[in-house]
Amino acid sequence: MAITEKAAAYHEKMFPGYKSAFLETDPEFTELFDNFAFDEVVNHDDLDGRTRFMAILAALLGCQGADEFRAMVPAALNFGVTPVEIKEIVYQATAYLGIGRVFPFLKITNEALEEKGVSLPLPAQGTTTAENRREAGTQAQVDIFGEGMRDFWKSGPEESRHINLWLAGNCFGDYYTRAGLDYKQREMITFCFLAAQGGCEPQLTSHASANMRIGNDKAFLNLSKVS
Repeated sequence: MAITEKAAAYHEKMFPGYKSAFLETDPEFTELFDNFAFDEVVNHDDLDGRTRFMAILAALLGCQGADEFRAMVPAALNFGVTPVEIKEIVYQATAYLGIGRVFPFLKITNEALEEKGVSLPLPAQGTTTAENRREAGTQAQVDIFGEGMRDFWKSGPEESRHINLWLAGNCFGDYYTRAGLDYKQREMITFCFLAAQGGCEPQLTSHASANMRIGNDKAFLNLSKVS
């Protein structure tokens, strides 16, 4: 085996003391993958490990990589992603992937956190009420996309106008207003949800623009995609 020292050290930080069975069954593949992912990619840029693992978890949700997500939760913790941040990534995915795709990941997250001795439930992160969630969501949309979103919640054909209302109240009012992640982090993980899910090019373009508007520039988004 010719796994590089840097790849081996990175793997050890993710999974202290763990030796993969693939070293025995698939040594050539392990060499190829570890050297690329844990040396070439991670040493290509200066993206911090915490942000990288937030992007990895979001991308795995988007592509439905449940087994790898289970493995990456403890690795993310080892790189400084907090239990609250992990939960917020999973919660927000519901607005973009749907509960049918997110439900298994919520169970995986709970199991992985409890295995690490994290007591559940975590401290509440909600900041809105039933009475102000739409207004707060609209303000979040304005903060991220611009003033043109101020009245978006009541725009569009009458038969589909409720969708824009739900977008403001649920996606942005219920999720984006929560503590635990800031707007830049939330837009970054949304970008990863959409890119990994595929078939969402109009939404991906919109959120790429939103990311860049609030400070996640093109270079950063490219790093997020390859993390």
